[in-house]
Amino acid sequence: LPSLADQVVAWMDTLGLSRASFLGHSLGGKVAMEIALRHPQRVEKLLVADIAPVHYARRHDDVFAAFKAVDLQQINSRAEADRAMAAHVSEPSTRSFLLKNLEKSPQGWRWRIGLDNIMADYDHYIRGNSADQPAFTQPVLFIKGELSDYILPEYRQQTLALFPAAAVKVIHGTEHWLHAEKPEIFTGIVQRFLLGD
Repeated sequence: LPSLADQVVAWMDTLGLSRASFLGHSLGGKVAMEIALRHPQRVEKLLVADIAPVHYARRHDDVFAAFKAVDLQQINSRAEADRAMAAHVSEPSTRSFLLKNLEKSPQGWRWRIGLDNIMADYDHYIRGNSADQPAFTQPVLFIKGELSDYILPEYRQQTLALFPAAAVKVIHGTEHWLHAEKPEIFTGIVQRFLLGD
């Protein structure tokens, strides 16, 4: 997480951006929180979608197995890839989201993401955010999916230790992919926070 945060700040430097508002979902939220903790002067406003700054247990091994179940040399269509993934990920909407990473190139099918690197570094991604940094004292909005277990009451103390001005909005009837499940409500919450309403 520190490395990813530093890479984003270095990218900002190349663009001449001294400050920005950050919105991150899941791992993106962890990176956004890490930027706020390590580079608070670079953060205008911070929104974190359905993730907390805590250490999580492994929970994506089924997703990794689904990716690995797709034989990129043998498939002829996205539908075939979907069928191969179904043994590991039962929800069609999740498979559809994962399959957005599959593309056909002149050399054949490939994943657009660095899957092997993600799998190798996974244990780093699920760690808690840097507790050795000073707390980020500016307002932070956490947006939680009501049915998701990524933000739980037992994470409150650790979250407030790092983000003492944190508030939470809950989008009812949503799980972890809250921004895709109820995009209008999600976008409204984000806009109101960024505009200061």
